[in-house]
Amino acid sequence: MWERVVQDGRGALWLVCACYLVVVYITSRGLIGAPRYRLFQARVHDCRARAAVLAATISTELTDSAAKSAAKSAALTAITERLDGFGVGGQVVWRLLPQRAVIAIPLSKLAAAWRALHHAETQLLRLEDPEEITLRSHALRLRLASDPDPVNNSLGTELAAHAGDAPAERALLIAATEDLHRQEDDDFEREYEHQRIALWLALTGIGAVLLLGFALDHRLSMLLGGLGGFLSPLIGVMRSQRPTSWGVLVLAPVGGALAAPGGLLLVRMLADPELNLLGQVFLHNSWGAPAQPISLAVALLFGFSGTLFSRLALAATGQLVPTAGRSARPGPPRRP
Repeated sequence: MWERVVQDGRGALWLVCACYLVVVYITSRGLIGAPRYRLFQARVHDCRARAAVLAATISTELTDSAAKSAAKSAALTAITERLDGFGVGGQVVWRLLPQRAVIAIPLSKLAAAWRALHHAETQLLRLEDPEEITLRSHALRLRLASDPDPVNNSLGTELAAHAGDAPAERALLIAATEDLHRQEDDDFEREYEHQRIALWLALTGIGAVLLLGFALDHRLSMLLGGLGGFLSPLIGVMRSQRPTSWGVLVLAPVGGALAAPGGLLLVRMLADPELNLLGQVFLHNSWGAPAQPISLAVALLFGFSGTLFSRLALAATGQLVPTAGRSARPGPPRRP
């Protein structure tokens, strides 16, 4: 049965691409957004606890200022309804239910949910008592003091200048919090957009791998190129290099699989007797013989190193451009 699956590499290529599609789906729907989603859930619980404390405080103020307390109670009811809406399945934007597991967290919905949660947090600041506002203002000043951004440092300085003035301190705290939330949302939405582009390229690349794998007799070399693309970030992480993004991790195997046959074709071109840059050994162990051990090793190297493919492509371009230039130039005048 296994021999039938891997016959001519067709079944193996289908199996690997299908498994990788599952990995890409789980990555796009869960693994990327899971940390932010867990933090989102914790912040929602925190906001609900703050709302409960405010509700208890407002209930004790009803006898003192009925009109003002009624307005606060109405605002708090609206905020509570918004917080409860994050777990309602009927609302399309907030369908982030815990029972749907980790693979059901679309990034677009998560980004919209964070914006709505930040709005609810700033609305809660309008209802906090002066002591809580002073505490939160002091905590925000300490946070902004260690921020490397000079704009955020200036916000901290302005907050410190109005310490003790309750109305001004509250207004500045709300404005500073809204600005920080906007920066956070913009940064994460930009990151999500990059990840979505990488995932789209990965899906398109898998389709190209399947198409080329059945159109050309290079299925084994493409599989080894994909293996090299997987090993490249893996070895980088094991060597404790700089952190690798999700986009690189997802695209590396697909790019390696596509670079392998292209690299073998470039090797065959540069090993041609007309150019003779790589020697006869690569002439018979490249594009025309992809199943040879040397060809498979070369395919693995091209999948592992994208720099190798780009350097070889530049070398091939350097051989083409001067040749065209020499053919266009007039020859030297003949002697009489």
